[in-house]
Amino acid sequence: MSTEKKQKLDEIHVGNEVFVPMISEEQLQKRLAELGKQISDDYQGKLPIFIGVLNGSFLFMADLVKNVTVNCEIDFMKLSSYGEEKISSGKVKMLKELNADINDRHIIIVEDIVDTGLSISYIEKLLEPYTPASVKVCSLLLKPESLKYQVKIDYIGFEIPNKFVIGYGLDYAQKYRNLRSIYVLSE
Repeated sequence: MSTEKKQKLDEIHVGNEVFVPMISEEQLQKRLAELGKQISDDYQGKLPIFIGVLNGSFLFMADLVKNVTVNCEIDFMKLSSYGEEKISSGKVKMLKELNADINDRHIIIVEDIVDTGLSISYIEKLLEPYTPASVKVCSLLLKPESLKYQVKIDYIGFEIPNKFVIGYGLDYAQKYRNLRSIYVLSE
């Protein structure tokens, strides 16, 4: 099959917009194995708690912890800063709080994507009163060109340009999270 014909088959049409493959399922799984090893090495002898930021992080976090070899716990929080839009509203709203006790715990915040850094900044402020033993951030995707807040991302899956992406947990109006690869809006 010619490359041009295959490309057409891999496109995803959303209304008048076309999304094309950016990061394949194979690339994702390879990088998750690397991140899992790095986190396992860094947390030897510790019991980290992974805190997934819903809804976007659920696929990434599930696959990530499968690659972590140290004992760990998981919990989730849910924030909203997008609604049904492709760009952040600039305001973060808490929709689901943590269930776990995080005092004196080694926390790894798991995000699907960090673009402006607003959500991570918000979460870090939320966690301060709990006096965690440590807080690190793991994000599948980072858009360095979009950062507006000074945040440190400790574990990065992939750096990507400032373009809209869907798939592997990332949505467009709550759809397309179930795609096995990550797709980018075509120009």
